[in-house]
Amino acid sequence: MPRWKSRLGAAAGAFLLLSGSAHTFLGTAAMREEMTRASVPAELARGLTVGWVFGGAAMFVFGAVAVWTFLRAGQGRPVSTVPTLATAVGYLGFGIWAEVFSGMDPFFLMFLVPAAMLLAASLPLSSSEPR
Repeated sequence: MPRWKSRLGAAAGAFLLLSGSAHTFLGTAAMREEMTRASVPAELARGLTVGWVFGGAAMFVFGAVAVWTFLRAGQGRPVSTVPTLATAVGYLGFGIWAEVFSGMDPFFLMFLVPAAMLLAASLPLSSSEPR
């Protein structure tokens, strides 16, 4: 794997690690505060919080897989980019849906940018490059 691809993939993974951590540790408190202000029933608030924290944990795990994959690739070890390709496609699909659903809110670029980075790092440059 070319060095630029391993660096790009590791950088995208690091972004996912950071955004997953921020989503969980900073976003949860802000979301709960907003739900309290909006008088959201406690049972609904608990359910939304559980889903929110799960989303942050999933983002963190996706980032960890990407960092591990591309650090190993940078060391010249054989790796499969199928997991990071799946993450890129999932992020890309969600980011596009979120942009359309939100009326093109630029906030959701935080899904599209790392998706594009992971996609570029994960796709083989030629048919001889392993996946």
